[in-house]
Amino acid sequence: MSLFARRHSAVTGPDPLIPPRPGAARGTVAVTNETALRHSAVWACLRLRANLVSTMPVDVYRRVGRVQVEVPAPPVLVTPGGERVGMLEWLYSTQFDLDRSGNTFGLITARDGLGLPARIDLVPLAEVSVIVRGGELWRYRIGGTEYTPDQVWHERQYTVAGLHVGLSPVAHAAWSIGEYLSIQEFALDWFGGGAMPAAHLKNTSKILTKDQAADVKQTFRASVSTGEVFVTGSDWEYNMLQAEQAGSDWLNAKQYGVADVARFFDCPGDLIDAAVSTGSITYASITQRNLQFLIMHLGPAIVRREDALNRLTPRPRYVKFNAGALLRMDLEARSRAVHTRIVSRTLTPNEARELEDLPPLSEEQFAEFDRLFGSANKQPTASTATSPGASS
Repeated sequence: MSLFARRHSAVTGPDPLIPPRPGAARGTVAVTNETALRHSAVWACLRLRANLVSTMPVDVYRRVGRVQVEVPAPPVLVTPGGERVGMLEWLYSTQFDLDRSGNTFGLITARDGLGLPARIDLVPLAEVSVIVRGGELWRYRIGGTEYTPDQVWHERQYTVAGLHVGLSPVAHAAWSIGEYLSIQEFALDWFGGGAMPAAHLKNTSKILTKDQAADVKQTFRASVSTGEVFVTGSDWEYNMLQAEQAGSDWLNAKQYGVADVARFFDCPGDLIDAAVSTGSITYASITQRNLQFLIMHLGPAIVRREDALNRLTPRPRYVKFNAGALLRMDLEARSRAVHTRIVSRTLTPNEARELEDLPPLSEEQFAEFDRLFGSANKQPTASTATSPGASS
């Protein structure tokens, strides 16, 4: 805010030497779900989280005894928005809205034989109003039409007791976002309008009378207003009083704004290329970094989404996001892990090959391994165990 105070004092007063900037707008930028996307950190946080969540496979399971068995996903978890909107796009759009406003809405336009939603057409946040009467959710107004709660798909994030909508990170980060956007608009207006920062034009050889100062000011104004060069003799000094300090203030405020926004949107600054206080953050491996991000930041959102999507499947079936892609290791680490599991007999070679999108080993491949490494010891059969040469 000190920048705006400086600007105001530079162009007001009883006879300012530097002419005012033409068409200058004052005030802060209105922060909405749309204008907030002009902030690069807001866009980066929303994009990163939506990208990761939407690309995780969504699997449906049920328990048979103590075993988790995968079952086919219902159509609503394959093409939730019909043939034109698949699960990946639907998940991206809904996660994007959840992370910026705490809510996402859709119209339930079809149901299956069990009465569960079979199609959910998402609607823009700006068109939705939530109507509460007597402390209870009563209606949703979407595009001027009212719908009962059973007609609307409503997911919430960042909830508090007694509130029927989720809290909006954009609304609560409005001051931080607004400061950043105002600085951007101020800088564009200041420099893009052909004006100069406040300065001091001084004659070093004599004291000017009021009339002489007015003539110099008029000449200077006529020169800079048309973008021409102002030519003087050796008795004039022109000092840019605010340019360096203003530039430093802008950079510091913008850098602070990026880190502040990253905290509001639950996204580590180093993952969106934001500067960190220590200069750099290092981890033993990419897998460890991703694991920390999954546990501390993205994991709770995934669990909430699983709980919401469970409403689209009949009990006792349940939905699970497969976060394995986020925790994918490098080739060397993955090979060591697979080898350890095979040796400890928690994973078979063919199961390991399936993880690498390879077919099961054929008899020809088994024979080739035997030629290279020798035949493996065979388990004793009943006949060899009872033969005269068999050991007891």
